[in-house]
Amino acid sequence: MFAYLTGKITYRSPAVIHLDVQDVGYEIQISLNTFSQIAGLEECRLYTYLHVQEDAHTLYGFYHPEEKEIFCLLIGVSGIGAATARMILSRLTPEEIHRAILSEDEQMLSSVKGIGPKTAKRLILELKDKMLQLTSSRTTSTTDAPASPADAFAIPSHNSFARDALNALIALGIAKQTAEAAVSKALKEATPQSLEDLIKRSLKYA
Repeated sequence: MFAYLTGKITYRSPAVIHLDVQDVGYEIQISLNTFSQIAGLEECRLYTYLHVQEDAHTLYGFYHPEEKEIFCLLIGVSGIGAATARMILSRLTPEEIHRAILSEDEQMLSSVKGIGPKTAKRLILELKDKMLQLTSSRTTSTTDAPASPADAFAIPSHNSFARDALNALIALGIAKQTAEAAVSKALKEATPQSLEDLIKRSLKYA
């Protein structure tokens, strides 16, 4: 199957891009990490993984092969599906995941929506030895602990960053009401420097 695809980006969102490869269009699911990496690019190469289910074949793409490696390790853990793995890679960088598992940082892993204490323990138990074999070259960044949930909040229609961030969270599988509250919290926290910045901060509250 495909190891990677190189082509022209004809459509992009924080969760999906369309890649034109010799006049064949591929719809590829991406994480927020990859979305940040391809910002401003007209063409790119994505390292791909075809996720096969009975009712769907879904193509996932990653800007760095290290992110693909982490994704494949994550979906190999019992109870972690492709959607959850992408959520983890949208909330944390591959370097942060690598560090959290090696240092047995359950709190950092549990900051991801859908990852509770039991799942965090399972990730550490099943992946620690495998992570020791990986070398990540991605830049380390500090991730804040998650805040408590907020009540639903209407997103201002004139705020394009907020609206795009809301759509991105919904595309990642977060309920609309929860996504609205998360984006609202992130907007109150600080003025977003970019769409990626707002989405990443919103994920802390989702």
